Amino acid sequence: MPSVKNINSVKELSVKLDKAKAIYFTDYLGLDVVSVTKLRKNFVEKDVEFTVAKNTLIKLAAKEVGISGVDEFLEGPTAIAFGYEDPTDPARVIKEFLKDFDKPSVKGMIFDGEIFTSDQFDKIANLPSKEQLLSKLVGMLNSPMSKLSSTLNGSVSGLLGRLTQLNSKKGN
Repeated sequence: MPSVKNINSVKELSVKLDKAKAIYFTDYLGLDVVSVTKLRKNFVEKDVEFTVAKNTLIKLAAKEVGISGVDEFLEGPTAIAFGYEDPTDPARVIKEFLKDFDKPSVKGMIFDGEIFTSDQFDKIANLPSKEQLLSKLVGMLNSPMSKLSSTLNGSVSGLLGRLTQLNSKKGN
C-alpha cells in the first residue's frame, strides 16, 4: 500500500511533467551542498525548477501523464530540471554550471515532447533563446522594408533635385 506522501509526490510530479516544456534528467551525485545551492540559485534566476525525486515515483508520474521512454534515464540518483517558459533555459544553466563543476551530468531530456539522449545535450544547450530568435526574425522582416524605404527616398530625392534644376533653368 503506497503511503500518502508518495501518492502526493506522484501527483505533484505529474503536474510538473505535464506543464513543463522541457524536462532534463540529471545525475547530481558528487555535488556538495554549496554546489547544489549555487546550481539551484542559477536555476531559480531562469525560472527553472530543480527537484530530486525517487525513480519509481518519476516512472509512475510519467506513466500517469502519458510519457514513455524515460526508464533508461532513471538509473541511480536522479534530479529533474523543469523548464516551463523557454525549453533551452535549463540546458544553458547546466552548460554554464559545468564550466566550473563536473556535475550534474545530463542523462537525457524531453524537449518539446521529443525524447533526447545525453549526447544531444550540447546541441540543445547551444540553441538560441526564444527572445534571440524573435529579435532575429524582426530584424529579417525589417531589413527589406528599410531597403525599400531608402530606395524610394533616393528616387524621390533624385526626382526633386532634377525638378529643382529644371525649375532654375527655366527661371533663367
